[in-house]
Amino acid sequence: MKPDKQLKSLDSPKAQKKFRIYFYLSLCILLCVDLIAYFFTERHGHFSWEEIPVFNAVYGFTACVGLIFIAKILRWVVKRKEGYYD
Repeated sequence: MKPDKQLKSLDSPKAQKKFRIYFYLSLCILLCVDLIAYFFTERHGHFSWEEIPVFNAVYGFTACVGLIFIAKILRWVVKRKEGYYD
């Protein structure tokens, strides 16, 4: 089976630099949209800590990092011998 030439072109440094530029540009656009939405919409949280401006971002980041550590711990608990499924 021959590898697809188009996929190889995505590995070139020029394509990676272009992707990185578009990626960071899209992040900046999303940040601007979020900041505009923050100042022009009313937010009503159920709890007082939900009113903190960056609470959702910090909570989401902490949850993702926590899930990674929980997955690492579960890997040790559920780990099987190498030939278990053979």
